[in-house]
Amino acid sequence: MIKKRILVEFGMGSSLRHNDYTRASARAIKDALWHNSINAAEVLGFNKADMLLDVTIGVQKPELVDVEFVRKIFPYGVANIKVVKGGLDISKEHVSEVTIIANAGIEVSFDMERN
Repeated sequence: MIKKRILVEFGMGSSLRHNDYTRASARAIKDALWHNSINAAEVLGFNKADMLLDVTIGVQKPELVDVEFVRKIFPYGVANIKVVKGGLDISKEHVSEVTIIANAGIEVSFDMERN
């Protein structure tokens, strides 16, 4: 396989009131995906299903992200998801909750030998 990265998308998502790292991560993914209109697959002669997606999500508590829930957001392609320590937790006065901010990076690649 000759894997060639074509582009990188970035997104940010938050959970303001629910202390939900999965929700913040999902919003970061959607932010990255829905702010772009990418026709790289068609331009290169691939199907959208051929996209190889290397996804990195940064949150303060990576172990609390439901990776399978996040994976279902992708409308096509093969998503390899890695959750790492990153993002931000912003404390709130007078309550034990935090505002969670997640960051996401999506690398879109293709197997150039398949074309």
